[in-house]
Amino acid sequence: MLESLITSKTRLKLLIKFFVNSQNHSHLRGLAEEFGESTNAIRKELNNLTQAGILISHLDKNKIEYQANQNHPFYTNIRDIIRKYLGLDMLLEQILDRMGEVEQVVLTGDIARGSDTKVIDVLVTGENLNDEYISHLTKKIEELIDRKVVFSLSSGRVSPVGLVLFDRQAGV
Repeated sequence: MLESLITSKTRLKLLIKFFVNSQNHSHLRGLAEEFGESTNAIRKELNNLTQAGILISHLDKNKIEYQANQNHPFYTNIRDIIRKYLGLDMLLEQILDRMGEVEQVVLTGDIARGSDTKVIDVLVTGENLNDEYISHLTKKIEELIDRKVVFSLSSGRVSPVGLVLFDRQAGV
């Protein structure tokens, strides 16, 4: 659906890369390699998004690094649209609905790094998690968001490496 609004596949990939997780940053050649596209196509989109103020850039050694501009007035809106497009809102809602005493929900893997490989790795931590519900939930979520979902369950809290979607203690 978002593809009909954002017709440039490169622009959509860039928005996913930088807005799914505000900590993501990259440079031109790294993006070209990751996306498998020419540097010219990516440079054009990076320039457009930077001129619009949606991305910011800074010099890091001899490379220009890009990342989302969290001070842009539309930052939160774009982030929310990208997360909805990826199905992260429905994923979180379904997990919190009947999984039990969830402490944390953390995205790991490619999607946390902003690469939409159609696979979402999710770590759910907490006590007394509903293991039976997870297999049912996996099928339901995969149909809803048209992506493969791989769940990992853990009792107790972890130091998350990835994108925290929910943390009971932090109020996120």
